[in-house]
Amino acid sequence: QVQLVESGGDLVQAGGSLRLSCAASGSIFSINAMGWYRQAPGKQRELVAHITSGGRTNYADSVKGRFTISRDNAKNTVYLQMNSLKPEDTAVYYCNPGRVLGGIYVPYDYWGQGTQVTVSS
Repeated sequence: QVQLVESGGDLVQAGGSLRLSCAASGSIFSINAMGWYRQAPGKQRELVAHITSGGRTNYADSVKGRFTISRDNAKNTVYLQMNSLKPEDTAVYYCNPGRVLGGIYVPYDYWGQGTQVTVSS
């Protein structure tokens, strides 16, 4: 049984910061990579960042230098620290387990409810 619960989304002004959390249960967390996705209104879901089971990270160009993904295996939780937020970061954010194959993040089809991030100008 896999459960994913995202939290931490809020309404913030441009330039502000948020930290998102994803609490995971089941057998997927400790042995898998984890990713953060986001989906803005009318747009496709996109991969924002991922972290391997060993702690290696990767970021989309649009968030590089502003966002940081991390994980706490003891707490079965993955985080996304978001700094210098921009209005274009507005989206519903989701965490997701996956694997990294040849440097490419491959997600499994498990999703939580997401958490809304809204950045005002």
